[in-house]
Amino acid sequence: MKTVYLKDSSMAEVQHYLQTAVAPRPICFASTIDKSGNVNLSPFSFFNLFSYNPPVVVFSPVRRGRNNTTKHTLENIMEVPEVVINIVTYDMVQQMSLASCEFAKGVNEFEKAGFTMETATKVKPPMVKQSKIKLECTVTEIKPLGDQGGAGNLIIAQVQIIHIADDILTGDGKIDQTKLQLVARLGGDWYCKVDESNLFTVEKPNTKLGIGIDALPDSIKNSDILTGNHLGQLANVSLQPLVDPAFYDDTLKNIIQYYSINPDEMEKELHIYAARLLNEGKVDEAWQVLLALN
Repeated sequence: MKTVYLKDSSMAEVQHYLQTAVAPRPICFASTIDKSGNVNLSPFSFFNLFSYNPPVVVFSPVRRGRNNTTKHTLENIMEVPEVVINIVTYDMVQQMSLASCEFAKGVNEFEKAGFTMETATKVKPPMVKQSKIKLECTVTEIKPLGDQGGAGNLIIAQVQIIHIADDILTGDGKIDQTKLQLVARLGGDWYCKVDESNLFTVEKPNTKLGIGIDALPDSIKNSDILTGNHLGQLANVSLQPLVDPAFYDDTLKNIIQYYSINPDEMEKELHIYAARLLNEGKVDEAWQVLLALN
């Protein structure tokens, strides 16, 4: 394994390793305004949600590494401490990227990138009409992390109002994750799109506490077939299940009958079958398969 000591690395190397490893990152497409009324629109991938009571998001315009200058977004917020965070979806990613060009002060990136300005309800900066979700925020604090090139400036913003497009809502008014098609930033020129082809669910840890991987039977814990993800699913039960005589499907029956004279091969086949069930999210059934050797 390669070990990188950041104190001995160039700024470009540090940026590469961190931005490639700490990913994907959500994108803060920030619209701001200065005291003269000049509008700015710029994306930042050092961004996330940090609290929902109060509702606080944080993003960080970084000082430019090559000349230690600051972004217009930061300068605007210092004058007018308000921002609209326009959530980026796949259908606007190329325009969003265009808005990241270092246009001169006073140039309106809405116009350069072809976005439509929409008046916000509470704050002065305009919203991006094409964005499916817009967060109107007031800035409560700006925290510099350094004064050299590459140093971030944490913009701590409290969300006041959220605007959500009707076509991404479920019948009960919630956001449908499968319809949003969020875009996230990785290292270099790489991005990723979140859609139904790569979405999956992970059951939250059992509120009664899972038994833990250390409590799994050795034959399961030391399996050459079951992965760490499989073991995590099995160990998220509050009690190890008991054998259910009613569970005896055709696949299990065939494995037991065919490999009855070779216990090692039977265990392997049972683990393969259990892995397939776990991949389908069928934890209870997988446990019954794995308990068949008891």
